[in-house]
Amino acid sequence: MIAGWRLLTAKQKKQQQQAENAAEGGSSAAKKKKVTAAQLRVQKDLSELSLGSTMSTDFPDPDDILSFILYIEPDEGMYKGGRFSFTFNITPSFPHEPPKVLCREKIYHPNIDLEGKVCLNILREDWKPVLNLNAVIVGLQFLFLEPNASDPLNKEAAEDLRNNREGFKRNVKQAMAGGSVRGETYQRVLI
Repeated sequence: MIAGWRLLTAKQKKQQQQAENAAEGGSSAAKKKKVTAAQLRVQKDLSELSLGSTMSTDFPDPDDILSFILYIEPDEGMYKGGRFSFTFNITPSFPHEPPKVLCREKIYHPNIDLEGKVCLNILREDWKPVLNLNAVIVGLQFLFLEPNASDPLNKEAAEDLRNNREGFKRNVKQAMAGGSVRGETYQRVLI
């Protein structure tokens, strides 16, 4: 793995040197931006994504592949009929550090707090450089199919899920419609 990384870095340096040499002999418009290892890895991960019909991505700045938005529209489970968006911000240390992922909507979910922080083990202690963006996206999708009450960020939602599954389902529907649950008002996410 390390040898592959060194080869990639050597290849990247060679490409950068060629671009700089070409720019020195020509106009400044010929100069290319340097590509980082994180950008190369993200480009590879994005090219390998298999987003089903329930997911899509948006790049607000087409020149910045390290920041994008993922949309998930669950077609089954308790969150069916909703549309949820997540910002992905990837640091130059990727893949050695996981992407920073936040839910943009205020939703009622045991694994997503009211500020949008996501509790997903591969975004924290279980992250490994061999994991890719697809693994994160599958993990997010799974949170909508099977919310996890044993590792919560929203403790009240987790308590409802553990103690009264039917009540939890009603609360999810009410929150998704833009209603209030336990005195907290949520954003309408129904499509």
